Amino acid sequence: MNELRDKDEQYNELLYKHKKSHSKGGFGKTIIGLILTALIVCIAGIAYIATIGSDSKYSKIIMSYLKDLNPKTQKGFSIPVLQHKQNILIVGVDSNGQNADKFKGTRSDTMILVNIDPGRHSINAISIPRDSKVYLAGDFGVQKINAAHALGGIDLTIKTVEDTLGVKIDKYILVNNEGVKKLVDALGGVPVYIEKNMYYNDNTAGLHINLTKGLHVLNGDQVEGYLRFRKDGLGDIGRTSRQQWFVKAVLEKLQSPSVISKIPEVLNIASSYVKTNLSLYEMSHLAATLRNIDMSDVEFATLPGAPSKKGYISYWILDPEKTQEVIDRMVYRDKPSATDKKLVAGIMYAFDKEDEAMRIKDELESSGYEVNCVGRAHLPHSQIIGHNAAVTSDFVGWLKKQIPEVKSSQFVYDPVRMYCVHSDFTIIVSGS
Repeated sequence: MNELRDKDEQYNELLYKHKKSHSKGGFGKTIIGLILTALIVCIAGIAYIATIGSDSKYSKIIMSYLKDLNPKTQKGFSIPVLQHKQNILIVGVDSNGQNADKFKGTRSDTMILVNIDPGRHSINAISIPRDSKVYLAGDFGVQKINAAHALGGIDLTIKTVEDTLGVKIDKYILVNNEGVKKLVDALGGVPVYIEKNMYYNDNTAGLHINLTKGLHVLNGDQVEGYLRFRKDGLGDIGRTSRQQWFVKAVLEKLQSPSVISKIPEVLNIASSYVKTNLSLYEMSHLAATLRNIDMSDVEFATLPGAPSKKGYISYWILDPEKTQEVIDRMVYRDKPSATDKKLVAGIMYAFDKEDEAMRIKDELESSGYEVNCVGRAHLPHSQIIGHNAAVTSDFVGWLKKQIPEVKSSQFVYDPVRMYCVHSDFTIIVSGS
């Protein structure tokens, strides 16, 4: 027990020193954009080759970059249909310095468990807060989950996630965060709705954020500021929400035909900053599957819990029951029990969106739904947040068809009722 306590205290001290010495870095918060972008762009490249054939000069360039991500790939590939669900763990790691190994001894700043269901033509993505307090696999004891990669690499990270959540990880994608700005710039910028004015200057950290509310096409430096901004009282959970919104924006950007011509440049960046055990053949399976999935319907969740502080170390304490709800829904795709009970809605709206919120309320009530909560607040992006397992993706799809005002809203599953405590789902009406 004393040995375990000593390890815990030593690592807490290490975290504190690391936090101080690297306070001018911290760009790992943005990694979610790169890791999903790398995956989807790789798949886009394969899908493009499938369209024009693999003998063209352009296709051979794309193939060479794809092989750099995992040299152990088959020479050829086909486009079969993925037959079963896949759990892919996406891990973003920080930097050890300019000349250090990009992946050795690095902490994970971001973890996302992506579940791809070819039968349902859907993708679910679960953000795992980096401060989650867990038992690390092996003899490392109780630590933050972001310590797993620093202490045991991707193998320890996968084992810890599997043990903590009771899931099987099929494949992984590992990304170093230094490529994020380069990748965003290679894409020609990413359109993002800034939910509020964001101003912050820290000369010591070299961080200068100057973003105004509204829709902007952000370059790499601006994306860094957007995803590092923390003056919203929500800490890492607030940043996680922005990460998820940024992913949605990137996915929408990648649907643009103009991106095809940029695939070689993007893959060149990915080949330096991404590692994966997905073979080219396996990526072709994903390509075939994802071509039939509407990326705007990707469902997001964050493992629910609450912040807790021990000395100078902050933890995210997972709620066991609600975390299991998220896993059952997002990974195992459990279906809710049939019920005749009508779902109850809540509506929260930004201060300049009252008219739109009232229209949504009228449309819900005319469809027979009770609206038991209506309120104003400073809010993030427009979302439909499901709190009850009965709020399925099918229901949300139907809702978007019935109510045009929520058609572009992001779907998030969160069993914690933050806004409307007695509602089954909450519609957030904001500027985007």
